[in-house]
Amino acid sequence: MTKLWSFWSLSLVVFACFGRGCSSHCPVLECWFLQDKKQGGASGSQEKVLLDVGTEGHHLAAGRHRPPDSSIQRIYSVADPAATLCGRSLRPPIGSTNKPMCEISSFLPQPSSVKWAASLTDSALSPIYLQADWFAATLQGVGGELGMSTVLRAATGTSELDVVLSVTTTTVAVKARLGDPVLLNCQFWSDPASPQSGFAVEWRYQFRGSGQMILAYDGKSDRLSDAMENGAVMDIAEVHRKGNASLILQKARVSHSGTYICMVYLPHLLAQVTMELEIIEPPSLSIHPASLPLIVAGQSLTVHCEASGFAPHSLELSWEFKSPDGTTRSLGPGRLTGHRQAWDGTFSQDTRLELDTSTLDLGRGGEVTCVGQHPGGTRRAGVTLRIIGFSTPSIEDSMAMVGVALVLYGLIKFVSWTFTPSGSSEAAEANKKEN
Repeated sequence: MTKLWSFWSLSLVVFACFGRGCSSHCPVLECWFLQDKKQGGASGSQEKVLLDVGTEGHHLAAGRHRPPDSSIQRIYSVADPAATLCGRSLRPPIGSTNKPMCEISSFLPQPSSVKWAASLTDSALSPIYLQADWFAATLQGVGGELGMSTVLRAATGTSELDVVLSVTTTTVAVKARLGDPVLLNCQFWSDPASPQSGFAVEWRYQFRGSGQMILAYDGKSDRLSDAMENGAVMDIAEVHRKGNASLILQKARVSHSGTYICMVYLPHLLAQVTMELEIIEPPSLSIHPASLPLIVAGQSLTVHCEASGFAPHSLELSWEFKSPDGTTRSLGPGRLTGHRQAWDGTFSQDTRLELDTSTLDLGRGGEVTCVGQHPGGTRRAGVTLRIIGFSTPSIEDSMAMVGVALVLYGLIKFVSWTFTPSGSSEAAEANKKEN
């Protein structure tokens, strides 16, 4: 009976632990602490630290995880009630050499400098709450599946950090087809116990050094900015209900390729995550002429292949020849033209191939194929080539020549019957009777 009671007691403890979300489910994160640059332009230093994360709303006991690495001198106890630092991609399998990336540095709170979000700060005076040690952490999960930016607060001179603002994305790198809808994920969480009131979200786009605002929302005044990208939407109800500030591009265009930044503001705090979007559209191939004429050995023929509607512009065009026995060999790239860009941002390119049967060993013909290798996939377009007059005629060649001979013979007979005088035939018949 005692053993049975012990078993049930242990089961209740395990169940209670899982019901609360045990702290052991959170990783002990190894981070690089980046020191500020020193005066005089000297570069800053960096050192290894540990973030010991708990989700119970309080800090874990100091030194709970003492690292075997002697180079780690500091351990921070982090209270993360929303478990934002406990994602699966931040917990690599035991023994794995792949580890999440984590960098932490000092952070200086300051009022927002964005005009449309200025209403977040009610007073020019800094609240007493800001009189603390502030840190900003940037994390990336194993395999690049997760990107995160977190702002943490610690009482001055202590190593107990509280997560105040955290912004995450699960779409660090996105590839999409032309015309498809695109979802750029952005989730944020702010500590409800923080006296910081109000928030704002801003989406920005950058490409080759230039940038612009895509969409911005002030949660305190419930106001969208006037400057908005056409076709870019955000579910405002989800922003308030779940902190889901994801951006949806309803119809992907080539011009959408680039870097997207999701920025979340509290009155004196800012955290942001970046995403890379690449629009990839494979080419459409067409061959001209679509049906090749019958040619005689020794003649030459030019074939034209056009690749159109692809993005990005990186494309490799080449030609292949497949003989009737199934053997395939390369005929090279042909004569390539430069890229041309259409109104929708897609590209086109041409290649021409001269099929000189006197120099190329093409036998009795086969299939000529244009091949386009593109990041969006490989595309092919083929056409059949037939050659007659080969040194050893094939059955098809012989039948073709017999057919031509029969046509010529019939034509000669027809001309003979048509143009022979009828009187000559009657005289010849009369002479035959007299004899």
